[in-house]
Amino acid sequence: GMCLSCLNGLSTFTAFGNRRKIGKLWAHFRRNVTTWSPVGAAFNAKPHRRLDLFEKNGLFGVPELTCPAGFQVASKTALKNTELLLGRACSSSQGVETVECFDQLSDGLCKVADLADFIKVAHPDPAYREAAEKTCIEIGTVVENLNTDIELCKSLKNLLDDPKAVAQLDSDTRRVAELFMFDFEISGIHLDDKLRKEAVSLHVKLLDLNNEFLVGSHMPNRIAKSAIPDHLHVHFANEGSFIQIGGLHADSPDDLLREIAYRIYLYPNSDLMECLEELLKCRYKLAKLVGYETYGHRALKGTMAKTPETVMSFLQLLTDKLSDRYGLLCVFKGTLRSFEFLCSRLPPQELMPWDHPFLSGVLRAERYNIEPSLYSPYLSLGACMDGLNNLFSQLYGVSLMSEPPGAGEVWSDDVRKLAVVHETEGLLGYIYCDFFHRRDKPNQDCHFTIRGGRWSQETGQYQLPVVVLMLSLPHPTKSAPTLLTPGMMENLFHEMGHAMHSMLGRTRYQHVTGTRCATDFAEVPSILMEYFATDYRVISQFARHYETGQPLPQSMVARLCESKKVCGAADTQLQIFYAALDQIYHGKPQNRSTTDILKEMQEKFYGLPYTPNTAWQLRFSHLIGYGAKYYSYLMSRAVASMVWKQCFVQDPLNRDMGERYRREMLAHGGAKEPMLMVEGMLQRRPTIEDFVDALVSELNPNFETFFLDSES
Repeated sequence: GMCLSCLNGLSTFTAFGNRRKIGKLWAHFRRNVTTWSPVGAAFNAKPHRRLDLFEKNGLFGVPELTCPAGFQVASKTALKNTELLLGRACSSSQGVETVECFDQLSDGLCKVADLADFIKVAHPDPAYREAAEKTCIEIGTVVENLNTDIELCKSLKNLLDDPKAVAQLDSDTRRVAELFMFDFEISGIHLDDKLRKEAVSLHVKLLDLNNEFLVGSHMPNRIAKSAIPDHLHVHFANEGSFIQIGGLHADSPDDLLREIAYRIYLYPNSDLMECLEELLKCRYKLAKLVGYETYGHRALKGTMAKTPETVMSFLQLLTDKLSDRYGLLCVFKGTLRSFEFLCSRLPPQELMPWDHPFLSGVLRAERYNIEPSLYSPYLSLGACMDGLNNLFSQLYGVSLMSEPPGAGEVWSDDVRKLAVVHETEGLLGYIYCDFFHRRDKPNQDCHFTIRGGRWSQETGQYQLPVVVLMLSLPHPTKSAPTLLTPGMMENLFHEMGHAMHSMLGRTRYQHVTGTRCATDFAEVPSILMEYFATDYRVISQFARHYETGQPLPQSMVARLCESKKVCGAADTQLQIFYAALDQIYHGKPQNRSTTDILKEMQEKFYGLPYTPNTAWQLRFSHLIGYGAKYYSYLMSRAVASMVWKQCFVQDPLNRDMGERYRREMLAHGGAKEPMLMVEGMLQRRPTIEDFVDALVSELNPNFETFFLDSES
């Protein structure tokens, strides 16, 4: 799948919850490297356990949350306020107040729900996780009710139907009002009683189907031990006379192991197949009911792409240009020829789907010798945080300052708290860094919004945003700080891109704060950060050996960048196939099975043969969170690439450009139409062709010569 995991904190919660998910330095440290900034030093130090028995803050400094039972209290308070605001929203005079009231309603519920959403997956204590889960369900129900509250909807509709009143709204307020209205429409509020009841029941049914499919898509398949060769049993989990196959084993060098895992893990399950067919039918029905041509049309409203037609033409054009350039299969056949000389035995003549990820990996490693352990000593966590701090201060005039959390404020001893401070605007918000591996912690890198930024009428101040970044890094050891592989370092930069999107926005409304924007725009700031993470001018500012202080050699950075381009065309083509499949599934219903559709799309967009009796779509769990939007990652990458090439490649540390980027793109969250933000940044309106060219030109132009080299 794609590296959209970090978007898990970004799942939309419909209208009223449009939410998207210092100790001592060691002795040898002091001796050799004393040049870390305070934030670098803090992350390379061991956290110390605090023994403040008397002082007790709640989680995230929320006073009620000093124990699991506090969730009930926080939830009750939020619901009481909701009642009060509901009255005000329905009675306020038509205008800005109505929208402000809606946003306050949304904010009160989001603050509790977003926090609970995070705690239910991240807290080490099951009692906290359960209490948070309960709160999520409770608030979710209230949100469902608000989204079908006719009185509430009417007050907003009256405003939007009055041209005089609308003319007096500023553009942000108008957009937020429209977004709230759009969320109402999804729940069928504008329909007559009978149809609205139908919409509600479809909605409820979909919640169950989504859940059933998600759970099913991750379940291992079992097969009798006797059915596979003895020497392969060790690779799988045992279950009596069965073995469990819970993944594709795509990185294994053993051809047979990869093939068996592929055929068994992807073997169709008829219940799950039925669930998927039913889910797609329900989505279509609901979309039709509330007035859209297909579910895809409904999902793409408000995005950069806007319509399924645009998405399909983007994917088709990208495919055409890639195959003109590369002839994927020939490239792969070439790969295999150069591969014979890497492996002692002859590989199969035809490239199979289970070979692709493995081959790209081997080629990268063989060709460039980019063993991660060669890089890690230069990439201590402290050095990387130092690098981010330098980068942000040069681009935006913003510093990351390590601040000790109060007792009870964090859910684990090793969570660090950063204050984000601007040189003239002061404190912008807080980032909690939950960076280390922990049992029961989801093994996923992600960004959660805990509290959105907004202008608060009640206090006359800006409500500061609070986010969490979650990674799974190794703990420091007695002899060394946490050392990152190049991949981990890029992920850290990626997630930090989301965090700064949240911090640098100064939106008036929390409904559109930070990453609460169109899915195909949300990944732009994070992917752009990956360009900074692989640019030597940026890396050379921070990558230093943790013991000797030696800088990371430029040749090593160059090798890393080159290796990333190997098989880039094939990897992109795979993403195109997934995205196209997702579009067709969410388009007009077809009188054929999801597997038949898969077969056709695989031939058309991927070119590797379909393997009989497999159903990859049943493992495509992104269909739930990204239904009709899987293309988002490719489109975000195209935009990030254009922004990098046009604005930052000459000088990645240019303050004027950093300010323009903040002003045109980061500052608006979701309050401005995404394409307008891109236009503001690039100072022209890019076309789909521009996006495609940006992606194609990134892939290695010397692709064919690459194989000739390796054979000579």
